[in-house]
Amino acid sequence: MRAPSAGRTAARWGCLRRLGLLPVLLLVGGALLDYNTPPHFSAEAFYTAAPMTAAALLSLRATILAGVGACAADLALLTHFGFIGDSGGQSELATVATVSAFAVVLNRLIYYSDVQLQSARRIALAVQRAVLPEPPASIGSLRIAVRYQSAVKEAQIGGDLYSVQDTPYGMRCVVGDVRGKGMEAVKAVDVALGAFREAAEEEPTLAGTAARLDRAVRREAEQRAGLERTEGFVTAVLAEIPPSGDELRLVNRGHPAPLLLHDGAVRAVEPSVPALPLALADLGADEDRTDTVPLPPGATLLLYTDGLTEARDRAGVFYDPVAGLSGRTFPDPDTLLDALLTEVAHHTGGRITDDMALLAVTRDGGGERA
Repeated sequence: MRAPSAGRTAARWGCLRRLGLLPVLLLVGGALLDYNTPPHFSAEAFYTAAPMTAAALLSLRATILAGVGACAADLALLTHFGFIGDSGGQSELATVATVSAFAVVLNRLIYYSDVQLQSARRIALAVQRAVLPEPPASIGSLRIAVRYQSAVKEAQIGGDLYSVQDTPYGMRCVVGDVRGKGMEAVKAVDVALGAFREAAEEEPTLAGTAARLDRAVRREAEQRAGLERTEGFVTAVLAEIPPSGDELRLVNRGHPAPLLLHDGAVRAVEPSVPALPLALADLGADEDRTDTVPLPPGATLLLYTDGLTEARDRAGVFYDPVAGLSGRTFPDPDTLLDALLTEVAHHTGGRITDDMALLAVTRDGGGERA
């Protein structure tokens, strides 16, 4: 998953700098309002708002300065109007000083909470890199790109999975979606990916790899309790491109059909025989069937989870990747996935309700795989 772009980061910092001027504006505005209004009118609300705003937006030093500035401005105006000696003026000044002191405490609480949040983010990122490592950018004549977008803004990983492996039988990859959320889903992701990496190296067929993966996911599901024990399944699609690179082999276990893009045309590669998700093979008697389709030079395979096709706009209309990508060409898989994420964000208005994993593999034109 890529970090935010430099443009978005710069825009975010620019917005924070503008908000950082708010305490100053409150102090100056309050003092001017207090000075140019009748003596009985007080700008106490402005004076208390300034340090509280600084506590939420700025550093400890800036918060203290805002508090001192608020007390000084209030004291100066009370003295100017001759209210510093009466009980009302003293009560007002005491209120501003108390709120300023509380703002300093609040600033420290926000700071320590932010430190804990940053630590949690770093841990989540480390978990993501361990469970979902970045695949190689290329394998022979194949160029590879992935994107992962979590529905939870502060999370780095959820129930979607992907993996790419260079094996003696060719490039093999998997994209899947674990039923459920939370740590149980992350555990299932870890088990499924571990089984895939081992089986992809050892199994001579893609169907054999899927069978090994099915057994591993089933064993993991049997360790759960309650409804999770019987419904702990994983939808997945496994793909294989042999060393010659001229064909694509697929095993689909109840997952959205992959897309094949070539010369502006986009088609969904539906399975010839529908199959049940992983861990549910006992409910059906059929063995996994491997579908084989040509993979011409310049073609791109797009694997994705249902977070892409179930992305809705405000009217409830689902995003259609076939319609969105038809008639377009992309120089590389990274450009394709970036364009796809931009379109989905535009379609949904930035509202993400489900995790989304995207994996694109493009076959370069000419020659066999090195």
